[in-house]
Amino acid sequence: MTETLRYVSRLARLPLIDSDGQNFGHVQDVVLAPAGRSAPRVLGFVTLVQRRRIFVNANRIDDLEATGVRMRTGTIDLRPFRKREAELLALEDLVGSAVQVGGEEQYVRDVGITPSEAPGSTWELATLALGGRGPLARRRTPVIVSWEEGRALFEFGAEAAEVAEMRDMRPADVANRIRALPLEKRQRLAEIMEDDRLADLLEELPEDEQIRLISGLDLERAADILEEMDPDDAADLLGEMSAEERARLLEAMEPDDATHVRRLLTYEAATAGGLMTPEPVIMSAQSTVAEALAMLREASLPTALAAQVFVVQPPLSVPTGRFLGTIGFQRLLRQRPSETLGAVVPDRSEFLSPQTPELQVAGHLAAYDMVAVAVCDGSRHLLGAVTIDDVMDHLLPKGWRRTLPRHRPGVG
Repeated sequence: MTETLRYVSRLARLPLIDSDGQNFGHVQDVVLAPAGRSAPRVLGFVTLVQRRRIFVNANRIDDLEATGVRMRTGTIDLRPFRKREAELLALEDLVGSAVQVGGEEQYVRDVGITPSEAPGSTWELATLALGGRGPLARRRTPVIVSWEEGRALFEFGAEAAEVAEMRDMRPADVANRIRALPLEKRQRLAEIMEDDRLADLLEELPEDEQIRLISGLDLERAADILEEMDPDDAADLLGEMSAEERARLLEAMEPDDATHVRRLLTYEAATAGGLMTPEPVIMSAQSTVAEALAMLREASLPTALAAQVFVVQPPLSVPTGRFLGTIGFQRLLRQRPSETLGAVVPDRSEFLSPQTPELQVAGHLAAYDMVAVAVCDGSRHLLGAVTIDDVMDHLLPKGWRRTLPRHRPGVG
């Protein structure tokens, strides 16, 4: 823990570094979720960018280094930060708070975070640095205790505890639990749920229930949730709304995210174009096998997309340059780490047009034992990829999620 523990006071004022190594802001604070059965997770970082106090989601952070907080992507939301109910700022809210330890009152002087092993989390609360009050007390070495010694600081009542408990559940199980609740209670829990968890939940609900939940949110929050959803799922949800509501939400979304979704909405829902995600793992022929395997190990990557890389000529953003082929994970494991992807890519790789009907897409995946297939335009530019789970979601009877058992025997 000592090698990976980071104290928030030492992160404050560190530069925020984009994926190209450029400084474009600095960190001010860390946003924490309420406590559940596991430690409070780090939701993100409050940063000052262009004189704006904004929020950077923890999932966009690659590493916390002594020289700065490094992002894995340069895309951020420049809307002003607004703390939501049941969120805590490590420095602003916690430092100075009283904690009873061994019958003695101590005060929080700093907060330590560490990498999390929980699925879908990046960092979590680990320790509290405690001490007395006043100038003399601050000169003394603080006492380091587990965050659980100050658990009361991270509890926000029954509803927040319920949301924290659901954080440790799989999204499909959370959906089963939510569906059994009255609409008012569902909307109340949605209001205090973290953006990424609410996005995961919506992806597991039937479209009509998705709309009921998201319609209870204000425009800015609804746009944030759509940005967190997979673009194909966000497009499906928007496709169920009125043209006026769809336009309002797309306008409120970040331009890059909205562009992906708008492109998907141009295709018929029951086609490869309507089913595809525009965010598969895309790499150049000059990238190495080692770099590809590192990309596929990314914890936040969906299983179906982590099974292969799609090799293209520049540009690498969709629509890309000419599609060269697909390399499966197992094929990569059999190659030398220094080998380039251009030397490894098969001579023939399957791809579909965006107009391919969904039944034909399903047949193609089944015939070739694939979990994802490339979608290209007439000039062989990669537009995205269709995964087998999205095909199954569309081919199963409408409302199939409602038929799932609430508790499945033998599943923990």
